[in-house]
Amino acid sequence: MSKVTMIGCGAWGMALACHLSRSGHDVTVWCHSEEAAEKLAEERKMEAAFPGIQFPERIVFTHDAELAARERDLIVFSVASSFTRSTAKRFAPFIREGQKVVTVTKGIENETFKLQTEIIESEIPGIKCAALSGPTHAEEVIRDMPTAIVAAAADRETAEFVQDIFISPFFRVYTSPDVRGVELGGSLKNVIALAAGMADGMGFGDNCKAALMTRGIHEIAGTAVKLGADVRTLTGLSGIGDLIVTCGSVHSRNHRCGELIGRGMTPREAVQEVGQVVEGFYCAKAAAGLSKKFGTSMPITEEVNRVLFEGRDPKAAVTELMLRGRKMEADIPEEKLPEGWR
Repeated sequence: MSKVTMIGCGAWGMALACHLSRSGHDVTVWCHSEEAAEKLAEERKMEAAFPGIQFPERIVFTHDAELAARERDLIVFSVASSFTRSTAKRFAPFIREGQKVVTVTKGIENETFKLQTEIIESEIPGIKCAALSGPTHAEEVIRDMPTAIVAAAADRETAEFVQDIFISPFFRVYTSPDVRGVELGGSLKNVIALAAGMADGMGFGDNCKAALMTRGIHEIAGTAVKLGADVRTLTGLSGIGDLIVTCGSVHSRNHRCGELIGRGMTPREAVQEVGQVVEGFYCAKAAAGLSKKFGTSMPITEEVNRVLFEGRDPKAAVTELMLRGRKMEADIPEEKLPEGWR
């Protein structure tokens, strides 16, 4: 079995650490503070996130970055996206050249528009980096509920290495060469989930949410393809699959945050009420920046930004989306249009 380090002790990181430990791997979890490491080592639970779940005794908890990175087969980054760069800098002196690394974080850096693998590779040159993403709630993974996910890397050997470590009878892992598509799908869907939550919070019903999700994947795919992704990736687990689970699940922090905003809370109040990282809140500006930079149409993302950062009323945002100029649903090339449509 493999030696794996989980960098980050949040709910998602701990769910994966438990999954890997139960699969027989030697798992070390690096925590952001000595206090957090000591508490987890002693109590072996996170009652707020996982009621009634005890973490395996085999998992080692530490705050020592050098110890956590030493002689590992795989290092997993599972910190909030806003801390990926600083954490990678912290670990860079201790990670050897050629080390296999996988990020399970979803997000885009605001200033640079870099994805998680790009941030890690820029801070730790010479590694082999992959992304693991898909429709995966920590609350279900930690209970061994059937889950499917995608491991994407620039080279097949790295993707299959990650696949082999994570796969189990309850956790099916597919591989993909489309790192950009997998990461963009996993990041941008969080913004659409905020919109879906707002619609639910305002009581707008299933028709509205279905429209937001469908048009949401349309704008996600349009932007991702413009950035070099394969459109087939966005029809898969890390695109439509992740969008469905994030827009419709009681476990979704992004949906919950949007729902609270739809019910009348300010965005900041909603984030505080959720009490955990709401990645869509931090990704929204970067998504709008990508749209502007590459000239793609992302009207839902633009309206979410106005609600989050410009004080726009969510109902006014919905009205704006509904009254946009008339257009065809799909951008069909003129040569493929029937004669009466040209």
